[in-house]
Amino acid sequence: MIYVFAGKNDSLVNAQCQEFLQQLIEPSQRATGLFVADAGEVSVADVLDELRTVPFLTPKRVVVVKNADEFVSQNRPLLEKYFDNPCRTGQLILTVRTWDARTKLAKKLPEVGKLIEVKQPPSWQLPGRLSKYAGDAHDKRLDKDAAELLIELTGDDLPRLYSEIDKLAVFADAEKVITAKHVESLIGYNRIYGAFEVIDAMVAGKTAEAIARLRNMFAEDKNAEYTVVGAFAFHFRRMYHATVLLEKGTSTSEVAKRLRIWANIEGFFEQVRKITLPQLSRILSQLGTIDYAIKTGQTKAQVAIEQLVLDMALG
Repeated sequence: MIYVFAGKNDSLVNAQCQEFLQQLIEPSQRATGLFVADAGEVSVADVLDELRTVPFLTPKRVVVVKNADEFVSQNRPLLEKYFDNPCRTGQLILTVRTWDARTKLAKKLPEVGKLIEVKQPPSWQLPGRLSKYAGDAHDKRLDKDAAELLIELTGDDLPRLYSEIDKLAVFADAEKVITAKHVESLIGYNRIYGAFEVIDAMVAGKTAEAIARLRNMFAEDKNAEYTVVGAFAFHFRRMYHATVLLEKGTSTSEVAKRLRIWANIEGFFEQVRKITLPQLSRILSQLGTIDYAIKTGQTKAQVAIEQLVLDMALG
């Protein structure tokens, strides 16, 4: 079989290819049954030799060629011949940014393999994808609350989410279930606490202090550029839901339980009392706009969040 993974996002393509390999070849068989190379570091002769090598201690030989756009263009005639008569015990995987359906090679592919077009999954699919990855890669169950919290804190970039699950699996150690407490303890604490401090200064009208704390977040966390919007949205969303529940007469203890507020409960409700529901709605809307602008290259995270702090100070 021949598989082509095609997509513009290299990290997403590589992540899905890796996920596929988890299912295709057992870990115990990879030492003798798996060959992985970057296209710029291997010749087509090497690739074909690897595919035709008799598998040892494994029923198949899997050969992966990454970043293979130029490799395919430069070696099209030889690849066409291979597609006409692929090795029965060899499985070829190519990762590319584009796959032109008009070429002879592309037209031959459905007869001997499959094209897998890689796109960012919709947000509603992410918890399920993460749970599946946790089970396949680490034999652990990722519960629904943990998956949703991880996405809120980390964003929707699938490779980065997979990387965070790898860390969580090690952190959970012998425990078979990765929970929201694991996420908050390992990944969320610094991000949530940093956002909490900035927001605390914001709602107290201490704009200069809020900006200073925000800049400190970026200085201390190299991933802040990717996670800061999620951390702020997570916190303001909890404040919004807490305000709604309190206005309905729900007790603070019940609100804390429902919203999974385990630390600095008194400080959280102190913040809630200083900001109105319309203000929270406006901030959440702004964060949605900021997230889109960052992802489309219209702004930088630090600039946008600083502007949010200043806007709030101006009323």
